[in-house]
Amino acid sequence: MSENAQTVRTMQAAVVNGFGGPEQVEIVRVPVPRPAAGQVRIRVAAAGVNPVDGAVRVGVFGGAGTRLGLGWDVAGEIDEVGAGVTGWAAGQRVVGLHYGPVKPLGTHAEYAVLDASAVAAAPATVDAVAAASLPLSGLTAGRAVGLLGLAPGSSVLVTGAAGMVGGLAVQLAVRAGLVVTALAGESDEEFVRSLGATEFVPRGSAPAGPVDGVVDAAVLGEPALGFVRDGGVYVGLRPHAGPAAERGIRVVEQEVAADGAHLAELVGLVDAGALTLRVAETIPLADAVKAHARLAEPGTRGRLVLTTA
Repeated sequence: MSENAQTVRTMQAAVVNGFGGPEQVEIVRVPVPRPAAGQVRIRVAAAGVNPVDGAVRVGVFGGAGTRLGLGWDVAGEIDEVGAGVTGWAAGQRVVGLHYGPVKPLGTHAEYAVLDASAVAAAPATVDAVAAASLPLSGLTAGRAVGLLGLAPGSSVLVTGAAGMVGGLAVQLAVRAGLVVTALAGESDEEFVRSLGATEFVPRGSAPAGPVDGVVDAAVLGEPALGFVRDGGVYVGLRPHAGPAAERGIRVVEQEVAADGAHLAELVGLVDAGALTLRVAETIPLADAVKAHARLAEPGTRGRLVLTTA
């Protein structure tokens, strides 16, 4: 029976109808969405669970009184394209970013609709679970490193370097020719050095001297700004949460964008073996509450990923 027939196809999706702890996450059955002009529908294989999903759940972005969908990252297969879409067809494996904290449905569902401009061909060298860890973290890290605007040979400190975004930022900064100091927990020194960091600073300590720039993946704010030389650059990852500029330091508060072309570049690095992805645990969509409980646990290394199979 076609989707235009009287019987409406439905799917499972993770949503919140109220704010609070992990118990607020509900698995509901809703109609399968249709792609509008310029959009594609993806049959979801895997979807990353990010800290921003927890922020949506507790009400950081508002939306009280409405159903809010969860999930930004997606890896899966296109199963329908909207009018005017070129370059994409049903059956193609893709990854994408479903941008926006306040939306009725996200990627934590069996199907997701994204703008065609927000997707890229999936990596050929990793499975859908690993691929689902790339979009939000990779685009965030890539944009942050680009906004530094530093010449090769310049020094940069990455805070939270053992986290998902921080670890990708370390790799991308090294690839850009920057000399990277990684700030992370003492037990993570070997790992962050394996990503290419030249120097290591244990959490709670300061680097040996000022650096040209900071990517503040740990959202330290003013303490991280204090590590930057006069006239350097600080890049924050949380809009409207950065420290006030001082000493001629350029303070940039970046916000991620759903950019399929940039995502395709990152996919290319994954396939070339130049970018390492990490998955902490795979959890069935039906157990999304468990994933949100795990988000609050310290020391998680890699992305939690929901699967639909």
